[in-house]
Amino acid sequence: MPSAIFQEKDYLNYRYLYKRAYYLACIAAGLKDDKSHRFKLNFDYFNGNRLLPVVLVRGSRDGSKGDSSASEFQIRIMPAISDDVFRADKLLPVKNCVRLKPGDNLASVSEAPPTPFYNASVRNDCLITSYLKLLHGASGHCEAFRDACILGRIWLRQRGLSSDTSKGGFGNFEWAALVALLLQRSGKEGMPVVSTGYSSYQLFKATLQYLASKDLSKHPQSFGVKVVILPTSDGTPVFFDGPRGVNILYKMTPWSYELLRQEARSSIAMLNENIFDQFTPTFILRADHPLHRYDLLARIPISALGLSSSGEDLDQELDRICRKMYSCLSRGLTDRVSLISIMTPEEDPWELGSRRSPHVRDGNLLIGFLMDPTNANRAVDHGPPAESKKEAASYRQFWGDKAELRRFKDGSILESLVWPTKDSPLSIFERIVQHVMTRHLGAPVAENVTFIGDSFDHMLPGGGHGVQPGVGLFQPMMSAFRTLETDMRALENLPLSLRHVQASDPQLRYASIEVPLLGSGRPMSQPADVVIQFEGSARWPDELIAIQRIKIAFLLKLGELLEEAIDGLSARVGLENESSSIRNQSFLDVVYSTGAAFRIRIHHDREQTLIERRLKDKSLDGAAREEAAHGVAEYKRDFLRSPAHTQAIQNLSTRFPMFSPSIRLVKKWFASHLLTTHFSPELIELLVVRTFLQPYPWQAPSSPMTGFLRTLLFLSRWDWRNEPLIVDLSGEMKSEEFSAITTRFEAWRKIDPALNRVVLFAASSNDPEGTTWTDNAHPPVVVATRMTALAKAASQTVKQQGVDLEPESLFVSPLTDYDFVLRLSPQFTKDGQRRKDKGGPKAQYKNLQLQATSAEERELVGYQSVTLFLAELKDVYGHAITFFYDENGGDVVAGLWNPSTARRAWKVKLGYSTVPVFKKMKAAKEDEDTADVEINKEGILSEIARLGGDIMRKIEVNRQ
Repeated sequence: MPSAIFQEKDYLNYRYLYKRAYYLACIAAGLKDDKSHRFKLNFDYFNGNRLLPVVLVRGSRDGSKGDSSASEFQIRIMPAISDDVFRADKLLPVKNCVRLKPGDNLASVSEAPPTPFYNASVRNDCLITSYLKLLHGASGHCEAFRDACILGRIWLRQRGLSSDTSKGGFGNFEWAALVALLLQRSGKEGMPVVSTGYSSYQLFKATLQYLASKDLSKHPQSFGVKVVILPTSDGTPVFFDGPRGVNILYKMTPWSYELLRQEARSSIAMLNENIFDQFTPTFILRADHPLHRYDLLARIPISALGLSSSGEDLDQELDRICRKMYSCLSRGLTDRVSLISIMTPEEDPWELGSRRSPHVRDGNLLIGFLMDPTNANRAVDHGPPAESKKEAASYRQFWGDKAELRRFKDGSILESLVWPTKDSPLSIFERIVQHVMTRHLGAPVAENVTFIGDSFDHMLPGGGHGVQPGVGLFQPMMSAFRTLETDMRALENLPLSLRHVQASDPQLRYASIEVPLLGSGRPMSQPADVVIQFEGSARWPDELIAIQRIKIAFLLKLGELLEEAIDGLSARVGLENESSSIRNQSFLDVVYSTGAAFRIRIHHDREQTLIERRLKDKSLDGAAREEAAHGVAEYKRDFLRSPAHTQAIQNLSTRFPMFSPSIRLVKKWFASHLLTTHFSPELIELLVVRTFLQPYPWQAPSSPMTGFLRTLLFLSRWDWRNEPLIVDLSGEMKSEEFSAITTRFEAWRKIDPALNRVVLFAASSNDPEGTTWTDNAHPPVVVATRMTALAKAASQTVKQQGVDLEPESLFVSPLTDYDFVLRLSPQFTKDGQRRKDKGGPKAQYKNLQLQATSAEERELVGYQSVTLFLAELKDVYGHAITFFYDENGGDVVAGLWNPSTARRAWKVKLGYSTVPVFKKMKAAKEDEDTADVEINKEGILSEIARLGGDIMRKIEVNRQ
């Protein structure tokens, strides 16, 4: 714009901005009156700054082919002025350029508060050419500058950050200007903060390090000027560009700046990780979805805020309320949160000749919380001591009647807050948010708050809110296990002393969907696996069959001694793997009167040596060698890997409070989609472990929602055909171990390119072999492919519905995708039994309720009729049908016919029932009938119905 149209003091009281808007409107009117083009013209705000409108020129989609107006482009017409129109010192951040209105009580202009945002908005219009020169000069004396800016632009975009005020106020321009100033101006002893000799990656990482380490809101930084007074009162970060006289971070808010620093810290930690490749989480993966980024969200309609202003005053009032909200929530939540972020609705361009859309009033504020799971639901808060009168009065003023004076055990008398853990559908964290909003923002605001994310907690059995939502629920079961160990070690007449008693079951590592012993009063339906090991002795036989017989004798003796020593305990020995002489053949089921049930197996370390020796015996035939190979794998899985895995999961559950509920949610998702029979529990647990131990680009989840949704996101992106799953459970994995696992995976893919043996490769620091939980096509390719498809559909649903997501929709599986569905009778399923228990008569007295664990019920511990029926179906028809079932208690079994059973030439011993399919074949002289065969689907389904008997209720055929 020509300088002649401005006066010296037009920078005051919006006069420059009014002239700028009029100048822009004239340009827009001229373009609108010109009929020679078919561009679409709108007004918009420059980077969301409502003081700086621009004209937005876009191509019209209905243009003819070859017409530039039909192209997908955008041009922003931005008025600007030269640098010398207004004096730079008049627009410093500490100056007031919006003079007092009549009726203001301040005595003089010097007492008026500064207007840094207004000043920077005017000043930036003077600096278009100046910043162009700065960036061009930086690219000239630093070869890596341009590429570092590209890396920064991608990094910001993937995190949803941009120069727009609604997206943080830090984007491509701010990044480039920051890097240029760090290259140019001094740190200590006049040296630049970053070197011009850095590579693009080093320059990118150094800039992130600067953002992460420097708190520019508390310690403003100035470059290129020796003495300047910078504001520090409102929490806005200050990076003052002295030669140009402007704070380049003026559009940032306290919460957007904290979010930027949080993302920078996470990225620095990620880039310092030397083992795993961090390229994808740094530059490829989108990290800005609220349900993935935040542990809990609160949504507030803007209409509930009671805004009374309009136009620019509306924007200022909304900004003032957001700042007050952020300040109050930060003070009220203290160390319960590590980050609070407020997201305002974006504004759309509006047409020429119309007023700005008032849709802002119809939008919502979204508040995201990154919680500290250790402190989030703390029941008692300690305030200042009673002796500190000023601090105590301020504390009571903030909390109102909720604050009370209490004496604690150490003798201190403190102002305190007590939040009851019961009698409320909301968690303590959510009640604090509501109380703070009620007291400082008004009851209408608090009444209209909707919390997003807590509904996932309630989907789990025993879910809801508690101080220990994961580990705490399993304490009765863990106490029962410790009792079992104590009771066994106290036995005196055992032939050998016990060396180890190790848990080896999801129920004993806080990872089962159902919480055992959770007040049902009934014995556990499935006993928890336990591995015991006796001390060494030369009297153990050195032959596999004899070892199995000795194990049976030990278990008989152990059960007998336990029944004699403990009243109400029942013990019985069971057999398994009876067709094999080298695999474990016995176990002991122990059921306490409390309902706790355990399945004990004996580990004898000599077995591995004997089986491996048998495997190396070249005189054995192929079947015997294959049996030995399976024996070695099963031994390592049951007696070595599973106890070590259980120990690792227990440690992680205590380290991450939300780890256990996240595992249970993911397992519930697998079960809801009928996939659990194909995936070992340990494999599903490793998937969730990866989400917590390799959480980048985020931090470790602090809510079940984020743990669950991020795991689904990983499953939707995991190319398991070409990428192994590698998890560092110990945190001490070395690059050599990682390389060895990767080499082993590549060898498997060369040996088995058709994925007939190993489909998913899942290794960990405890299990470098990678096939312990997935060998023998467990799961097969068709099931792994369905897992990926379902995860992609779930992630797409999350992306489309956003914060309006209904969690239940992710756990609904379409049965029409299967060829047939077997409907089961409810009385044989776990779900049916649970409904029967809930609807049945209740014992009038507690002692009668406890006595309900009768001997008859204990006899059924470990007996699952549907599971046994499904095992028989797999044994008989597994080569022709892939079965799907929810082991957690579903009432349907779904099936897919194996494509290899389609029409083919007949031969002897096909392995399944067939029917002939005749076709005409034209010969040289006469027509001949030839017969192919295809699987007899109707006959097989009839056989399944006969085998199921009363278990079967109905068969539904979706496709013939």
